[in-house]
Amino acid sequence: MSFEWIVRIVSENWPMFLRGAGMTLFIALIGTVIGAVIGLMAGVIRTIPMPERGPKKLVLKIINIILSIYIEFFRGTPMIVQAMVIYYGSALAFNIDMNVMLAAVIVVSINTGAYMAEIVRGGIVSIDKGQYEAAQAIGMNHFQTMTNVVLPQVIRNILPATGNQFVINIKDTSVLNVISVSELYFLTKSVAGNNFRYFESFFVACMIYFVMTFAVTRILLYFERKLDGPDNYTVLNEELEPKKI
Repeated sequence: MSFEWIVRIVSENWPMFLRGAGMTLFIALIGTVIGAVIGLMAGVIRTIPMPERGPKKLVLKIINIILSIYIEFFRGTPMIVQAMVIYYGSALAFNIDMNVMLAAVIVVSINTGAYMAEIVRGGIVSIDKGQYEAAQAIGMNHFQTMTNVVLPQVIRNILPATGNQFVINIKDTSVLNVISVSELYFLTKSVAGNNFRYFESFFVACMIYFVMTFAVTRILLYFERKLDGPDNYTVLNEELEPKKI
């Protein structure tokens, strides 16, 4: 490996690396946010108590079957295959000339949604049943219990998993080069094709990926600590409590 070549590649091609890194972060961020919303809705629906009888039970069962198929399919197939199917399949099956950026966001979003659905469902199930019973005891219905009692705790509990999914998406956007999305890996291939220094070019890309994922991880850890509150705190009116002799 030549350090001089690395410096030369960076100095000559930094706008392409910067553009690729920006595109990678954009797709990963938008895909993670939309996927988290999809997963939140799917996870909540899958934890709705099943009625004993009636049309509501049938509708809920059909929705659960559809969601189960969606989750199993997108968790059980590689994102690179999903990208090919969605981008080229939409043109063949529906005659839709889909923009590659739109296809990229759709692929990352629905893939993330499948994983987030199970993460949310696990977070909801982990909440103590006594809290559900207490909410019902004061007259809350299922929707009120979810929005006021359960989901605030679930969102905090699944924040590390959501951040981990964001980091995974930053790396997995590299597979979108198969549909010619101009993300970091795709543009690095162009740089390496121009100078024929593949090792040095992809070493630079490797460092950029590491910097992005490391920075995102540190930022998410900071917000997690903020949500946890201070480690040391004073109990209200502690100074008024009688001192032990």
